[in-house]
Amino acid sequence: MPDHTSPPDKRATIYDVAAEANVSPSTVSRAFSKPSRVNSETAERIRQVAERLGYRTNPLARALTTSRTHMIALVIADITNPVYAEIVRGAQEAAMSGEYTTVLIDAQESDRLERAAIERAMSTVDGIVLASSRMSDSAIRMFAKQRPVVVLNRAISDVPCVVTDNPRGVRRVAEHLGELGHDHITYVSGPQASWPNGTRWRALLEAGMELEIKVRQIGPFSPTIEGGERAAVELFARPATAVLAFNDQMAIGLIRGLNRMGVDVPGDVSIVGFDNIPAADIVTPGLTTVAAPLYAEGSAATRHLLTMIRGAHGHTGRPMVLPVRLVIRRSTATRNPSPGRARSPWVRQRPRPNPAARLS
Repeated sequence: MPDHTSPPDKRATIYDVAAEANVSPSTVSRAFSKPSRVNSETAERIRQVAERLGYRTNPLARALTTSRTHMIALVIADITNPVYAEIVRGAQEAAMSGEYTTVLIDAQESDRLERAAIERAMSTVDGIVLASSRMSDSAIRMFAKQRPVVVLNRAISDVPCVVTDNPRGVRRVAEHLGELGHDHITYVSGPQASWPNGTRWRALLEAGMELEIKVRQIGPFSPTIEGGERAAVELFARPATAVLAFNDQMAIGLIRGLNRMGVDVPGDVSIVGFDNIPAADIVTPGLTTVAAPLYAEGSAATRHLLTMIRGAHGHTGRPMVLPVRLVIRRSTATRNPSPGRARSPWVRQRPRPNPAARLS
């Protein structure tokens, strides 16, 4: 049999594989697009030849005959936010197990950029996972009419959704702070267009009424460390003994900003975050936070999307709710009873003298 191995600078084609495997090009095509219609021994021989020749199917060309590209889009709000790392990993591994490739889209916290990117990708993907979308409900419904769509961290009645148990997480935060003697909680809010942001604030209002804890809200702020540092300035002007931040990045920014102004965490103020990103266990003091099952979110949403692509009906009406848990670290402590009596609250500490400076 002649050697049909392609030279290094020439990409193997379907015709090279067909000649080497002694089958027709159409049989090679069916072996990759509809393997059930090809004899198992023949299909295995074709796959071995294709691997030896370095042949790879073109998903866009295959889509012309199968109407599928075997690619899905995963849209995240901000690629620099570490909360999305585990979501992306869970989604990608679920997609790979279903023989799908994931196209990652960074919306940069912009509904306009998010919508434009999805419109460009629409013709090349079989379905879309929206993680923390900033688009309106109507825009999401419009895309859901064109491709299978699953939404993460957002509840839309007629679109399949996967959410974490935000109310339960906030309730556990309020109970924890109440047990530490705090009777006021300040919520540092994130983006106004964020569905979890509104959900967490409403849950805190409800928990406050039930537990007889007063609550207030400041913000909105960017869901970043820098946003938390800006929030620290406002919080310094209006002191609090307990704070729940929209996410861990903001909570870490709060700790950094308040520490620079001489405010002790948790001595003067207890701070709680949301998400349990890796940095929550590294920052000093360690951050008390609500741990969300981020990997499970990405995996569950993607697996459900793949069933929809294959013809199943999406589960609408009530979202899939994943459990959360409170991780208690050292950023929360018993309320200091002295502010307002023994001393003014949050008095700026004077910098301590450096003995080494006098020796130089």
